[in-house]
Amino acid sequence: MDVIEAMETCVAMRYLKEDPVPAADLERLVYAATRASSPGNSQEWDFVVLNDDAIKTEIGDAVWAAMSPIFAEIPLTSGGTTQRMYKGAAYLAKNFAKVPAWILGCARKNYPPQAPTEAFMHSTIYPAAQNLIVAARSMGLGTTFTTFQMAAESVIREQLSIPADVYLCVLVAVGYPEKPFTPVRRKPVSDVLHWNTW
Repeated sequence: MDVIEAMETCVAMRYLKEDPVPAADLERLVYAATRASSPGNSQEWDFVVLNDDAIKTEIGDAVWAAMSPIFAEIPLTSGGTTQRMYKGAAYLAKNFAKVPAWILGCARKNYPPQAPTEAFMHSTIYPAAQNLIVAARSMGLGTTFTTFQMAAESVIREQLSIPADVYLCVLVAVGYPEKPFTPVRRKPVSDVLHWNTW
C-alpha cells in the first residue's frame, strides 16, 4: 500500500475484533515507530506492548473506574462527529481488556542534554506514534490514539514496573477493525496552506 493511501484512510478505529494480533506484527509496528526522526537523534522512546489478558483486565478496570464518571456526564446519544468519538471512546474504555493489544508509547525528558525539556520529549514520541499507526493501516490493522494512560497512571506504573523518570505519553489500541477503512475527513489543503507569507 502506498504511504499516502495509508495516511488518507488511517481513521481512528475504536471498534476492534477480539482476534489476536501476531506478536511479529506488533513488533513490526514498534520497528516502524522507531524509524521516526527525533531531536538530535536522541531516540528517547520506549514502547510497552500489552497483549496479556490479565494485565489488560487490571489496567482496563482502572481506566474504566476513572473514565466512566466522565463519560456519564457526556450525552452519548445524539449524532455528530464529537458524539460518535465520545461514544467510541467510552466503548473502548469499557472494553479495554477485549482490545487485542495496546501499545504504550513512553519517553524520557533527556534532550537537549544541557537543558532537557518536555517539548523535545513529545517531539520524539509523537512522530514515532504516527509512524506506528500509519504502518498499522498498511498492514490492515486498526488503531486509535488515546490518553487513557493519564486516567490510570499509578496502576500502569505499578503493574508494568515503569521507572519514575519515564513519561507515559500515548496509549494506542491495536486490532483488526470491525468496520472498513474509510477516507479521513480533513480540511482542504487550500484552507491551511500558505506560500511565503500568511
